[in-house]
Amino acid sequence: MQRPMPMKLVTVGKDRGAALENVALEYIKKIQRYCPFEEVQLRPNPKNSSDVPTQVSSEGERVMRSISTKDWVIILDERGKELTSEKFADLVADAGETGASAIVFCIGGPFGHGPQVRERANVSVKLSTMVLNHQIAFLVLLEQIYRAWTILRGEKYHH
Repeated sequence: MQRPMPMKLVTVGKDRGAALENVALEYIKKIQRYCPFEEVQLRPNPKNSSDVPTQVSSEGERVMRSISTKDWVIILDERGKELTSEKFADLVADAGETGASAIVFCIGGPFGHGPQVRERANVSVKLSTMVLNHQIAFLVLLEQIYRAWTILRGEKYHH
C-alpha cells in the first residue's frame, strides 16, 4: 500500500479559462481522496524580457522557490523518459519511498525549464511523443496522477 505522500504541481503559464479549470478541479478533487494535493501557478516571463534565456532563467528561479530541499522533483519535458501508466504509477510509489516530504511535479514555461530546475529534478518525464501545449499537458498530468493512484490501490479505473 502506497503511503499518501503530499503532492504539488508547479506550473508556469497563463490563466486557463473556466472550462479547463472545471475539468482540472474535478481531477484535483479525485487526487485529494488519496493524498494532500496543491497546485501553484506561476506567471510566465516575470521580468517581461524579450530574451528567451533570461525569461527561462527567471521562470526557473520562481519555480525553485516553490520546491523544498526535501521534495522529490519530477519535471515534465519533451526529452524526458517515456513511461506507461503503470510505470508512472511505479515512479509515484518509488518516490514515496525515498523519504522525501512531497512529490513536486513541474511544468515549465513556453520555452521549457530553467537550468536550475533541470539540475534539481530527480526525474524527467515525457507525457507524449507529441509536443503538448501547457494546458493539455496540465490536464494529462492530472489524469495520470489520478490513474497512478487507482493503479497503486488496485481500483477499477485503469481497466
